[in-house]
Amino acid sequence: MTSTSGVLYVVATPIGNLGDITERAKHILQSVSLIAAEDTRHTGRLLQHLGITNKLISLHDHNERQKASFFVEKLSKGNDLALVSDAGTPLISDPGYFLVREVRAAGLKVVPIPGACALISALSASGLATDSFVFEGFLAAKTTARQKQLALLKNEPRTMVFYESTHRILDSLNDMSNVLGEDRLATVARELTKTFETINTDSLKNLIRWMEEDSDQKRGEFVVIVSGNPNSLTSEESEADRLVDIISTKLPLAQATSLTAEITGERKKTLYQRALLRRDES
Repeated sequence: MTSTSGVLYVVATPIGNLGDITERAKHILQSVSLIAAEDTRHTGRLLQHLGITNKLISLHDHNERQKASFFVEKLSKGNDLALVSDAGTPLISDPGYFLVREVRAAGLKVVPIPGACALISALSASGLATDSFVFEGFLAAKTTARQKQLALLKNEPRTMVFYESTHRILDSLNDMSNVLGEDRLATVARELTKTFETINTDSLKNLIRWMEEDSDQKRGEFVVIVSGNPNSLTSEESEADRLVDIISTKLPLAQATSLTAEITGERKKTLYQRALLRRDES
């Protein structure tokens, strides 16, 4: 990389509330030569709101491989470029992976401009364990394929995070209930940062009932968070849980998990979450 080479900025944009754009993101979008956008019309409205008139060019799943060399050439000639998606952080279930890989392979600089991300926003407000989680993106559109994916995750001990669309949300929740168990604790977060933002944590069974009784809850963009399987534990974890259960007969649960964490070295938050899951299942 030469000193005259440009920089590719990976810029996070709001997932709903335009007030969530960062000052740094605004500055970068205003200063770059070109902005690669998943949907130029969608990003155009954001830029108009910000008073930015930089040139937009489309970059999506269907043209990313063809256009990557064009962007690498632009960067090599000293042009700074920005990559944005329709909402949130680029590459997180959005286009951009191939471009970033090619830019880095060419020895050019890639700089992240952090900001909104739907999965992190949902996790932070879910009340489910966040110390270890796995992001699965969108599940398959077809029922059989979706159920096969979920079957592979049945014994996953970490919290699982999915994205889902309004057209498939209820079908996906039903498949999760059938494969993972109707009593598995989960969170449905819809329309995050928007006017009708809703975050509901309950068993999969109750979440399905709630959605069936209120059709408005099936509208919008969704993050679904499902608790990990509490029975998929190592022998050390099982022993720690047994210790929590014994101590909690004499002390409040918070004190029991705190004391067990000191003894075993396990995370207090994880022990507490697993204890709550065991109580819900009993």
